[in-house]
Amino acid sequence: MNKIVPSGLKMLLFGVCLFFGSVNCFAQNPTQKSDFWNKVRFGGGIGFNFSNGGFNGSIAPSAIYQFNDYIAAGIGANVNFFKFNNQKFWAYGPSAVVLGNPIPQIQLSAEFEQLRINSSIQTIGGTLERDFWSPALFIGAGYRTNFATVGIRYNLLYDNVDSIYLNAWTPFVRVYF
Repeated sequence: MNKIVPSGLKMLLFGVCLFFGSVNCFAQNPTQKSDFWNKVRFGGGIGFNFSNGGFNGSIAPSAIYQFNDYIAAGIGANVNFFKFNNQKFWAYGPSAVVLGNPIPQIQLSAEFEQLRINSSIQTIGGTLERDFWSPALFIGAGYRTNFATVGIRYNLLYDNVDSIYLNAWTPFVRVYF
């Protein structure tokens, strides 16, 4: 009786190994290559904003994954410079974006960015410096042709005290190849 149990256990283990080994062999098809990198697009955007005595410019490289003809999502990095009268801000940080194309010519977007702000203000008494985090949540729309989109976006979290943007509306140019 003792010899039957170990032999039966050996057969069971052999059968389990054979089953998982054959499933693994069928799951891997060497002729079928991953389609992931064919759906990744690189690019990003540039932005600018002008007002009386002020300028805001940004560059934002990013990569998106094109799920289908209508939806893409990705991540990026942002670098912004803002100057208004005697104030200067540098901002940098990560972002995440979702792009939707209900028709090929129209692109809708939602983008969240978290920027680290390094600010300085020149005063009569010297320079005041301040460092802080500033989140932004943009919704936008633009006209898309081939690889470029030109549009406008609105910052839902706009704060006129702690935002690097001069106002909630920001024009943009976004390019992905």
